[in-house]
Amino acid sequence: MSNLLVMKFGGTSMGSAERIRTAASLCAEQYRVRPVAAVVSAMSKVTDLLLETLRHAEAGDAAGVEQRLELLRQRHETTAGDLLSGEFLARILPKLEEILGEFDRIARGMLMLGERPPRSVDEAIAVGERLSSELIAAWLRSQGTDAFAVNARDIIVTDSVFGNASPLMDQTRERANAVLKPALAAGRMPIMTGFNGATLDGRATTLGRGGSDFSASILAAALDAAELWIWTDVDGIMSADPRLVPSAKVLTEITYREAAELAYNGAKVLHPRTLAPLMEKCIPVWSKNSFNPAVPGTRIVPETGDNRSGPCAVTSMSNVALVSLEPANAALNGAKVMARSIEAMATANAELLALTSSSYRQNFCFLIRQSELPAVVEQLEQAFALELAHGYLHPIDVDLDVGLLAIVGEGMRGIAGMAGRIFTAISRETVNIIAIAQGSSEITIAIVVRRAGLEKAVRAVHEECGLGR
Repeated sequence: MSNLLVMKFGGTSMGSAERIRTAASLCAEQYRVRPVAAVVSAMSKVTDLLLETLRHAEAGDAAGVEQRLELLRQRHETTAGDLLSGEFLARILPKLEEILGEFDRIARGMLMLGERPPRSVDEAIAVGERLSSELIAAWLRSQGTDAFAVNARDIIVTDSVFGNASPLMDQTRERANAVLKPALAAGRMPIMTGFNGATLDGRATTLGRGGSDFSASILAAALDAAELWIWTDVDGIMSADPRLVPSAKVLTEITYREAAELAYNGAKVLHPRTLAPLMEKCIPVWSKNSFNPAVPGTRIVPETGDNRSGPCAVTSMSNVALVSLEPANAALNGAKVMARSIEAMATANAELLALTSSSYRQNFCFLIRQSELPAVVEQLEQAFALELAHGYLHPIDVDLDVGLLAIVGEGMRGIAGMAGRIFTAISRETVNIIAIAQGSSEITIAIVVRRAGLEKAVRAVHEECGLGR
């Protein structure tokens, strides 16, 4: 379908009746001139409330479950009452109650079992998106737009990795073409849930970090959309975190590769998995602010039209851990230790943020998120149980007092002295560099520093590279 626009709204953009009206108005405005499909997140904080309810269920806290179920019901029924009236309100309330009843059933089942099966968790936490999709679709209908809610589990087909599923694009494309294209051709607007899908045999799944954005990119690729607009609560992708660097500016345009590197290294940009389906189809993406829609935002494209030199942005992460391994015996092959360590990280489903090694001592270190540390250490201890027990490998060393600084830009390729300028700027702030990693693509320089010096290093590099307003 030519000129199809897919629009995605995050939790803050769906956080209240007022925000839902704004999101709906943005959809309706574009719907007047071209076909539109939307993807929505749960209302802000609702997913946290759902997960908290399930934790209380697992712990056997019936009163805690009941209290949170009531909070969930009150928030959505109040929002419905603020949005709608008359027959539209009368029609939506039973639908909301039906969805809430499904969550109630799952939560009480976990309360009886005293555990949270991953498959049931995936089914339960998609309830937030289902509720918000029904609300915005009902509001659009009340304003004369033929919108309808779509549960993504009926469209997005995934593998069976519960909690972090990946799409099966061929099967997803078939379902999207069968279910959504006829509706779009008839002038209807589908409002699909973000974050969730289902296996071929119908078992509910979720898509992990950045799941709602990922849902939108999957839908855009499956329907061969002309554009994808991601609506958030910021004016676009910035040259640095404005809380750390007041002079940070909104980037007009960046490449898929730059956006992926920024996201991977902590920036609130589209997750790298989100970009993958779009890159194959060369579908441009706009990052826009639903609180300030007049601002153009940032465009993400395969290649930029300018000839930038140097980096485009600097980002950072503080909740990281530096894990170091070192053979204690020369007979232990360092390359094999590294290979087995990376395999252990993959088993723990952890993302490797940076990796450095030394040639003589065969020691190496890698950076991961602190949230992934327990699973990684567990897998490493299992993988090297024999070597650790007999002293062939020094005890695994974990340093939590570190932060990651990443400088990103296609324009850094082949620029002599760029790394030296960056290191000098950091050293002027008396910040010690612990580890450095740079790939042969030269798009990113990743630097590990002490956490206390991280913010100073970000500001120093941002200023040195002239990235501010």
